[in-house]
Amino acid sequence: MEYTFKADVGGKPLSIQAGKVAKQASGSVVVQYGETVVLVTVVSANDVRDTNFLPLSVEYQEKVYAAGRIPGNYFRREIGRPSEKETLTARLIDRPIRPLFPKDYRYETQVIATVLSMDQENDPDMLAMVGASTALEISDIPFAGPIANVRVGRIDGQFVANPTLAQWAESDINIIVAGSRTGVVMVEGGGDVVSETDMLEAIFFGHQALQPLIDIQEELKAAMGRPKRPFTPPEKDPALVDRVVEMARTPLREALTIPEKMKRYEAVRAAKAQVMESLGEEVADRGAEVGAILGDLQKQICRDMILKEGRRIDNRAFDQIRPITCEVGVLPRPHGSALFTRGETQVLGVLTLGSGGDEQRVETLSGEENRPFMLHYNFPPYSVGEVKRVGSPSRRDIGHGGLSTRAIERVLPDKEDFDYTIRIVSEVLESNGSSSMGTVCSGILSLMDGGVPIKAPVSGIAMGLVKEGDQVVILSDILGDEDHTGDMDFKVTGTAEGITALQMDIKIHELSREIMEKALAQAKEGRLHILDKMLQALATPREEISPFAPKIVAIKINPDKIRDVIGPGGKVIRAIQSETNTKIEIDDSGLVKIAATSAEDGDAAREQIESLTMEPEVGAIYEGKVVKTTDFGAFVQIVPGTDGLVHISQLANRRVGKVTDVVKEGDMLKVKVLEISKDGKIRLSHKAVLADEQKSEG
Repeated sequence: MEYTFKADVGGKPLSIQAGKVAKQASGSVVVQYGETVVLVTVVSANDVRDTNFLPLSVEYQEKVYAAGRIPGNYFRREIGRPSEKETLTARLIDRPIRPLFPKDYRYETQVIATVLSMDQENDPDMLAMVGASTALEISDIPFAGPIANVRVGRIDGQFVANPTLAQWAESDINIIVAGSRTGVVMVEGGGDVVSETDMLEAIFFGHQALQPLIDIQEELKAAMGRPKRPFTPPEKDPALVDRVVEMARTPLREALTIPEKMKRYEAVRAAKAQVMESLGEEVADRGAEVGAILGDLQKQICRDMILKEGRRIDNRAFDQIRPITCEVGVLPRPHGSALFTRGETQVLGVLTLGSGGDEQRVETLSGEENRPFMLHYNFPPYSVGEVKRVGSPSRRDIGHGGLSTRAIERVLPDKEDFDYTIRIVSEVLESNGSSSMGTVCSGILSLMDGGVPIKAPVSGIAMGLVKEGDQVVILSDILGDEDHTGDMDFKVTGTAEGITALQMDIKIHELSREIMEKALAQAKEGRLHILDKMLQALATPREEISPFAPKIVAIKINPDKIRDVIGPGGKVIRAIQSETNTKIEIDDSGLVKIAATSAEDGDAAREQIESLTMEPEVGAIYEGKVVKTTDFGAFVQIVPGTDGLVHISQLANRRVGKVTDVVKEGDMLKVKVLEISKDGKIRLSHKAVLADEQKSEG
């Protein structure tokens, strides 16, 4: 049986259809908004997988046919690694649904969202997210939903639900809010330096706007939802639990009070190994079960320390920030660099400046995009004392890079004021909590060290939460262990004036407005403290960019002269670039950008281009080459590609009987422009030049 339900979101109908396509999946829906259509399916295996985590995978696929185009690669099909947009959207889908599966659910589960149609107005990511929740709701898979989501913008002071792609450019807020009937479960996005109060209003405007999507999911589930498969979490042996807890509680408690991460981890490993050794042969084949008991105990000890003892692992106050040191100019050749250390998290930010030709070109469903700002986040295994294969960026790397990009791009100078391509690379050297926020801080300092005139410096902080019943503790600048054992990871970045980016994930079912308001206020205090430490290292951007950075020279030429600069087959422009060691770009408007390694090279290239494109002016004097003689005068090339006639009567201040008595082909001759006719013919005079010289001598 086929069903379709509709809801009004942002003044437009959003429809969810089920029961028509992909019926062999555990659950499948087609979501449509405008003419953007996304198919979302979910399948969960029938056999338990031997693992200690939820084996959930989420894939988001943008089919280029959805936009009526053929892929631009050699194979003309969608191949290879997912694009950055596909990876980031897959993470957006995964994060709010993952905590809603039952604890200890170990059946491999896969969500696949496929974009079938894209209308260039409505972004399919919102449809994919709500489709995932709906497909899970109507399936037989245990799931504590429904949840829904909207994108929130603000245009001219008014909040807008699911703004169109064109409206994004007009909006000073762009956040994605996911929520349940009664609370918020995820926030992702940023703003153009927005106050905490305004951001909170935007979040809960979004929570209200997504309620109709909760309604139609419940209606669809009531109409055609399948009974949920029975699932009972495996019970732990009470006797074994008691023995393990009795043996491990004290040594684990002592280990978890060691402030230094690596020493703490070593002590925790030793405590667990001692328990396994003491249990001996009776648990030889129950190692995973004992490991799970120890993991639960470790988590509970950490939470009890916070909730019952009022202390953190490293003895900080709940709102206290770890010690911070900042250094700038740590690398001699890159165009800017900074080392940011906060506690045991250390990030090196490295800046490189380039020309327009260095912009990243990306093929999206909306067409090709050129990105003049790139931030690449690297998390090598040595940063956490591990040995792993080093490969291409992980989803986590791309996600952290995306968050840091949003945080920083809001304060970059306008292209008209700073015409460079900007790349920041974040090298995480040590990690014990929130390397993404360390990336923001080191990235901003590297920009300032490189002389980039940013609008304002930005800092970032990661907040945590531990909640049991009515007892709530909000933690500033969380450690890795506090992230692992807590209930929230809330990252906030901003200037002294307001927020530029935020990202919130929770492990409990929802958060109230009161808790979020308190977390934002506490985060503001923390990030302002961090910002003050950063500005002690470098208060303002350096006045000049690095001497090793390219020098950008821009000039405007007559578009009709572009062909003269390029030359046949690009011969002329290649010669200029080779002779002056520069890169030259020309657009159709006649704007020429020269990227040079030195000011001298840039000036040399500019002079050559100006000489090629010079427009003759009446009254101006040029030294040109005689290219042809006739009985009535000589033709002189005053600028490349432009000739004028010196009549025989204008060759000298005396009567000339024969042109070749005065000049021959190949001679250089100073001439003055007397007239430029409407049809472009130029009258020149050498006689006038001689007269001017006589006047100046007299």
